Amino acid sequence: MGIETSCDETGIAVVADGTRILANEVASQIAVHAPFGGVVPEIASRKHTECIYQLTERALETADVQIDAIAATCGPGLMGSLLVGVNFAKALAFAWNKPFVPVHHIEGHLFSVFLDHEDVDWPFLALIVSGGHTLLAQCDHPHEYRLLGTTRDDAVGECFDKVARLLDLPYPGGPAIQSLAPAGDPAAIRFPRGMSDSGDLDFSYSGLKTAVLYATREGTHCQADLAASFQAAAIDILLIKTQQAIQQSGAKRLVVAGGVAANALLRDRLNAEIDIPVHIPPLSLCLDNGAMIAAAGDSRLRHDLTGDLGTTPTPNWPLTAVSAPNR
Repeated sequence: MGIETSCDETGIAVVADGTRILANEVASQIAVHAPFGGVVPEIASRKHTECIYQLTERALETADVQIDAIAATCGPGLMGSLLVGVNFAKALAFAWNKPFVPVHHIEGHLFSVFLDHEDVDWPFLALIVSGGHTLLAQCDHPHEYRLLGTTRDDAVGECFDKVARLLDLPYPGGPAIQSLAPAGDPAAIRFPRGMSDSGDLDFSYSGLKTAVLYATREGTHCQADLAASFQAAAIDILLIKTQQAIQQSGAKRLVVAGGVAANALLRDRLNAEIDIPVHIPPLSLCLDNGAMIAAAGDSRLRHDLTGDLGTTPTPNWPLTAVSAPNR
């Protein structure tokens, strides 16, 4: 069983052999946080508490199998939200006398690809793009990762949300901008491609966000052109850095995961412009869910990377430290 409560989705899933989804229940909090234009941590943790038991009941009824182990996201994420899922998972592990497996949220996104692509194999280059994370990692073996580049400021998903607010679009910003962009001209405004020629593999989105702010204040461009030009710049940065990482690392395959991996323009351009095989989870597995945590937890269990009832969440748990139990 996989339990995901790192931010604003409550996900409970049952997965067999790390690859086969038997049940996958997700409760979204978008409607609750939309009036605030972003996630309110205290509200998020309360909503997890309200629905986690009911989602678990539904997942168990749907899967109708014996549970061998319970995995839960232990970080990174919002501390209050993490505590809800981890404590619930440890209670189940204690009551059922089953192993408890701590899972890194980003590692869960990595393993989401194994739920849909049987032909994915190690090693691979990974691009993780979400509301809280933008990074490139070399993944040589399960639970052994080398960070190649990360964001210096805003994550790409966070930038989408902030720009959507500037354009008076609803939360979450990614789907809103994607819906509006086709009505605009992506070449109408030449927004900056932050750190595209920096010589390293780090990302920066704060300058792009600021450029959109100034463009909206000018009042000379329509909303659709702003959305289209912003989206083009944001995706350009991802493609530029990924191409650079492929050249530097000699990677033979690319895995792309995280909420922003659901963006249609990004998916189209990756498949058209990347010369090595690209593996992207289906849309339903791009957003946070329990199935990805169960898949990663299955592998961690097989590699004897379990926790115990003293395991606590770590909001800033580094991806490069996942080879050791989170204690």
